[in-house]
Amino acid sequence: MSRPVTPPPRASTSSSSLQLTPEQVKQVEINRLRAKANQRQREEESTAASTIPNANGKRPLAVVPATSNSPTAPEKAKPLHRDSRLGKYFEYDLSKMVNSKGGFLLEDGKEVDEDLIRKEKERERQRIEKNMEPPVYLDPALNPKCRECGSMSIDHNFRKTFGCLVCKTCQNEKPDKYSLLTKTECKLDYLLTDPELRDEELLPHMLKANPHKSTFANMMLYVRYQVEEFAWKKWGSPEALDAEYEKRTAEKSKKKNRKFEEGLRDLRRRTKESVWQRKKDEEHKHVFGPVRASRGSEGQQIATALEVERIEVDLYRSKTLWTPTRARGVFGGQVISQALVAATNSVDPAFGLHSLHCYFLSSASASTPIVYLVERLRDGRTYLTRAVKALQNGRCIFMMLCSFQKPEPWQPSRAWNMPAAAPPPEECQLEEDRYTGLLKQDGLHPKIQQVYREIISERLRSPIAVKVAVDNDTSIPGMSRLMYWMQARDIPEYEAPFQKCILGFISDLYLLSAASRALGLERFSKGPNATSMTSTIDHSICFYNDTFDCGDWLLYVMASPSAGSGRAIVYGQLYTRTGTLIAVTTQEGVVRADRRGPAEAPKAKL
Repeated sequence: MSRPVTPPPRASTSSSSLQLTPEQVKQVEINRLRAKANQRQREEESTAASTIPNANGKRPLAVVPATSNSPTAPEKAKPLHRDSRLGKYFEYDLSKMVNSKGGFLLEDGKEVDEDLIRKEKERERQRIEKNMEPPVYLDPALNPKCRECGSMSIDHNFRKTFGCLVCKTCQNEKPDKYSLLTKTECKLDYLLTDPELRDEELLPHMLKANPHKSTFANMMLYVRYQVEEFAWKKWGSPEALDAEYEKRTAEKSKKKNRKFEEGLRDLRRRTKESVWQRKKDEEHKHVFGPVRASRGSEGQQIATALEVERIEVDLYRSKTLWTPTRARGVFGGQVISQALVAATNSVDPAFGLHSLHCYFLSSASASTPIVYLVERLRDGRTYLTRAVKALQNGRCIFMMLCSFQKPEPWQPSRAWNMPAAAPPPEECQLEEDRYTGLLKQDGLHPKIQQVYREIISERLRSPIAVKVAVDNDTSIPGMSRLMYWMQARDIPEYEAPFQKCILGFISDLYLLSAASRALGLERFSKGPNATSMTSTIDHSICFYNDTFDCGDWLLYVMASPSAGSGRAIVYGQLYTRTGTLIAVTTQEGVVRADRRGPAEAPKAKL
């Protein structure tokens, strides 16, 4: 039994009976649209008449407007919260803002000055009127015209600035009259003065920004024909202006020639003086002294080794240079002493040298003079500081800083005592005599004999006499000291400043050899324990006494506290014969044994 359905199924009909014609389909669609429109109209009427009860006697439901005060009305939309990530902001009243010529500022609580605003507007209006081009009249007779061609298209900038009625075309066609001249051209070509050119009534001018640089003063431009009219009036005629110009040019040329001649005379005078001084310096000045048979006639004075020639203020040049036997360059002590002489010449005699520190940057050649440049770093009440550069062949080979002090003898003082192990100099043997005795030994190699002869010849010619006092002093545990007596040969009693310069020469003698001895390295031999190279890196001296004489014997005590990595440091103390400590020295240098480091592994090619 089939289930009943609503509505009951219709009896099936053939497909041909249900087929509609196009007119019928059209009519069905029209009916459908009409029914839909009627339904919409009824809904609108029922919504509008919400107070009319429906068939059930009830008021129909309606939408409550948003403006209604009914509790069933929809809630009002809340304003959106400001994003706190935007930071604080301020609300300004733009009507109260004023232009402060540095930005638009608004002061709280300040009333707007209406009078000031009115005056500014008035000034702005006046500026606009001033810059405004004049009106063009309908009557041609009332319009200004060009003074050359009669055209009404005049240049209003020329009219306002120079009071000249001329058009642009005439300006370009007649540059001999209307071109612009600078103030410099007016001064040079027309011989006008600065007050005349600045007078606006005499010569009106135009200000224009300087094209070379914005910080330069503005250019002052003048019209050529106005400048010429004023110049003819001032000088009388163009011929009179030309005559005055030629006269001034001749005077300027005479003044220049006179200045050149004065400079040439001064140069000749200074050249003659320098030639005379050079001749005086080349004169032989014999200094008599006791005859020393061991030195012969080849010995030189220490003053000659320290002498420098003054080229200019704080600029000096060496006269003699000495290279020790088997050395790579000029003796470092001579460079130190000559630099000290140059520095001392720039210091007040009331100040005395108390310390120096120098660096040897490169070896120097004895074939080229060394130039010493003194730089005055500081001039104080108690201390002065000088820097000295030694230059050779355009390179700096030596640098020294030295300090000078005004003596303070009232201050407390103390010093180490002279080592008791040092014998007096009279009991010691000169170096040349000692090597002469070694040369007499049997079985010496010819090369060793040649080295000994070179040392003997060098010591005989040296201005410093040296005696070995103690070859190896081990009285202090863990310390090995060398002691030498040293003396400048045959010198007069110089003053303290020059004595310190001589001491600078002495201080570099034998000092670095103490490091070689402490390392156990041997001279004039071969092998891993032989000395391969010694060279000074830096050197310093501190002076603590001014009452010494380098012409008397001085004891030089040397000790090397440390050595390594091809370097060594040596300390030294210099004592007088009476045991007074006069100076302390420090020197660091290259000390290498005849050894080679491990070979580096070859680098890969890829």
